[in-house]
Amino acid sequence: MWPVARKGGTGDENCTGTELYMADNSTTNQYTVLHLGKFYPPHNGGIETHLRYLAVQEARHANVNVLVANTVCRNEHSILEGVKVKRVARWGTVASMPICPGLTQAIRRSSADLVHMHVPNPGAAFSFLSSGHRGKLAITHHADTMGRETLRRLSDRFVRAAMERASVIIATSHRYLDSSPELAPYREKCRVIPLGINVDPLIEGEHRIEEATDSGERPSILAIGRLVPYKGFDVLIRAMDHVDANLTLIGTGPQAPQLQALIDTKGLQKRIRLLGRVDDLRPYFKAASAFVMPSVTRAEAFGIVQIEAMAAGLPVINTDIDSGVPEVSLDGKTGLTVTPGDEYALAEAIQLLLSRSDLREQFGRAAKERVLREFTADRMVERTIAVYAEVLSEH
Repeated sequence: MWPVARKGGTGDENCTGTELYMADNSTTNQYTVLHLGKFYPPHNGGIETHLRYLAVQEARHANVNVLVANTVCRNEHSILEGVKVKRVARWGTVASMPICPGLTQAIRRSSADLVHMHVPNPGAAFSFLSSGHRGKLAITHHADTMGRETLRRLSDRFVRAAMERASVIIATSHRYLDSSPELAPYREKCRVIPLGINVDPLIEGEHRIEEATDSGERPSILAIGRLVPYKGFDVLIRAMDHVDANLTLIGTGPQAPQLQALIDTKGLQKRIRLLGRVDDLRPYFKAASAFVMPSVTRAEAFGIVQIEAMAAGLPVINTDIDSGVPEVSLDGKTGLTVTPGDEYALAEAIQLLLSRSDLREQFGRAAKERVLREFTADRMVERTIAVYAEVLSEH
């Protein structure tokens, strides 16, 4: 899946390998893009997945470099699917922010025409401003910074400075743009480009479902995500107490022990499976009757996994949080939207879909059509390149 040409770094930025890596290839492409993110696949995460889709597709049109933090204290260079990726030595982490002293110099040495920063990422904002890079700046604002008051007292000043410096700020949904206090001062420079995915693996071919199928006669519903409070999986587990179905919950995270304890307390061990990490989700999409995204706060800014479920033809049950989530899967068209945190409303929606095969099929077809129309990687890149052209044409 990952064709790699790799050269490990020693931390010495003067080594020949680093010089060769950072130089732009001689091609007929007209411009070079440098993406700044926190991490990059195979590191898991919604922003990381988005960055990969965007970079790989953009590499067909431009020279694309990616700068991110490594998971260890050394520099690493690789070429992944045509994208040049540098993972900068990480010395530690503070409040989920990787500490990479070498990032500023790496940005300074890039000759990119346009730097595309993915936030929230205060470390990247600080490093970009410190670098003195003269290229154009685009920012994709994936979410507001939630909580972390101590970090924000230190970082808000240069995050705002980066937003001021940007030629354009990309929001992932109209709903998030309208509700974000961080974006409000810069609304005139904002553009909305929804996230997109490569749908082909989800809609092509047959996938074995034996290992993904629950035992017993009950229908199965599916939920996927990091096991953290804002995902609302505790609400879903309580809702399962009122639903005659099985639940497969895929994901890892700090809330796993509490969720397992809730399952045990409710006596739902035979109907709810916590599977942890799963590399291939396709059999689970194939085996499920519906997908549930029970998020309870706007920390869930978009929910790219619901696009994957929709591409696989699943109806989605999501929640009416003040973010892009209900803007992706539409209530009454591709699924159902319920009040966040309401276990009874969630259970009622699940039971309705499970009792109505016609409704599941109708929503599932509409969900797949909506993804193909609005949320493909090709469509996302087409819109993004149009924004790049607008920015690069400015003087």
